[in-house]
Amino acid sequence: MTVKELEARVKALEELTHSQAAEIKTFKDIEAINRLQKAYGYYLEHWMVKEIIDLFSDGPDVSLTLAPGTYMGKAGVKRYFEHYQPNNEFLHQMMQLSGIVDVDPDGKNAKGRWYGFGAISMPRGKGMSQTFMSGIYISEYVKEDEVWKFKTLRFDMFYNAKPLEGWVKPERLSSSPSDMFKADIPRSYSALYPSGYIVPFHYKHPVTGKKTSENAWNKSLKRTS
Repeated sequence: MTVKELEARVKALEELTHSQAAEIKTFKDIEAINRLQKAYGYYLEHWMVKEIIDLFSDGPDVSLTLAPGTYMGKAGVKRYFEHYQPNNEFLHQMMQLSGIVDVDPDGKNAKGRWYGFGAISMPRGKGMSQTFMSGIYISEYVKEDEVWKFKTLRFDMFYNAKPLEGWVKPERLSSSPSDMFKADIPRSYSALYPSGYIVPFHYKHPVTGKKTSENAWNKSLKRTS
């Protein structure tokens, strides 16, 4: 083997090692993001306000988008979660399911998409409400001081269904209407069934590498955002 051939082989091995190291780093980042998103679901179940707020970045472009609309900044996140006062019957179980996470080439930003499904019981007037809920979480993440945090968190609800026979005792059920907490930016559309709205995907088709067709479909429904 000549010196040139040996140098070429060493270079190829170095490039391979670098590629493997990058793959391992990305894998670790995705696992950390998975843990972040799942932790949010566990803290949400019992409305653990401090723990939820600590999951979010301190950056100026943080936002939380829920049924009423968007709450801006970490202060907006804090304002939303602190306005509820759970009691011992409170339950907000939203399981974080079927997550797909992609890390940007810079290794500092990422996007994710998750199903949310669960059972919820919340104080309403002098009683409790109960419902099953399902939707899509769209998340943006940012790495700060080597720790992944939420930059934006958005939930598009597909349905909110009352069970025929629930887990709250009949004498505790509430007839009070739902009280939507006023958002900084009100919603301009609804993904509720049977709207047909497809929450846009942040990733391209994993086989074809092409953008998927949800935007064209949503445009036909006049629901584009």
